[in-house]
Amino acid sequence: MAKIGKWLGGGFGWVLGGPIGGLIGFLIGSLVDSTVSSEYVPKETDHAKRTTRGAFNISLMVLIAAVLKADGKVVRSELNYVKEFFVKQFGRDAASEATLILRDLLKQDIPLQEVCSQIRVNMDYSSRLQLLQLLFSISIVDGSVNKAELDVISAISGYLNITSQDYSSIKNMFVPETDSSYKILGIDHSASDDDVKKAYRRMAMKYHPDKVSHLGDDYKKIAEEKFKKVNEAYTKIKKERGLV
Repeated sequence: MAKIGKWLGGGFGWVLGGPIGGLIGFLIGSLVDSTVSSEYVPKETDHAKRTTRGAFNISLMVLIAAVLKADGKVVRSELNYVKEFFVKQFGRDAASEATLILRDLLKQDIPLQEVCSQIRVNMDYSSRLQLLQLLFSISIVDGSVNKAELDVISAISGYLNITSQDYSSIKNMFVPETDSSYKILGIDHSASDDDVKKAYRRMAMKYHPDKVSHLGDDYKKIAEEKFKKVNEAYTKIKKERGLV
C-alpha cells in the first residue's frame, strides 16, 4: 500500500484506537508504530481538537461502508460514485488502495454507535457536519432515496450529536421536503422577515467553507456546496417575500 499514506494525509491519531482502529488497524498497520494502543474509552469530557485530514478520511471511509451496507446490498452506482470521489480527492493510485480498504470494511460488522461515539468526542463539529454532507451525497447518487440508508444516516447524525436542526438543514439540501428552503436555514415558514435574515447569517457562518479549511482545499471545495445551498434557499425566500 505504497500510496495509502499519502491518501490518509497523516495525523492518524485517535482513529488508531477503539472500534475504528479495530476495523482498519491491520490494514494500515505497517505505516504506524506497533505500540499504538487499541484501547479507547470515549469520555464526554474530552474536548475535540481540530480534526486532521488523516483522521477525517479514515472516519469517512468507515461511515461510508456503514451507509452502503444499510439495505444489505451495495449498489454498483453508489460504489462507482465512491470510487470516483476517491479518484478526484486523492488520485487514481491512492484511490485504488482506498477502494480495497472499503471493500474489506464492507465485509465487516461495523459497531456504528461505538464508532460514532469515538468520532464525536474527538472531531470538531464543523468536520462532523462535513461527514454528514458527504454521506447524503452518496446516498442519493443513484437518483432515488433509499430509506434504509437515510435511516442509517439519521442514526449516525444522532450518534455524532448533530443537532436536529442541522440534520434537517443538510438533509433538505439533498432530499427536499415541504418548505425545504426554510428548513435549510433552520427556521419555520412562519418566521418573521427579520428572523429569516438572522437565520441566513447564522447558517452562512456555520457552513462557510473556511470552517473546514484544515481538511484541505478539496474538502473546502466540497463544503462550498452547502454554502451555495444556503444562499439559494435565502434567495428563494427573499423572492417569495419580496425582501430586498
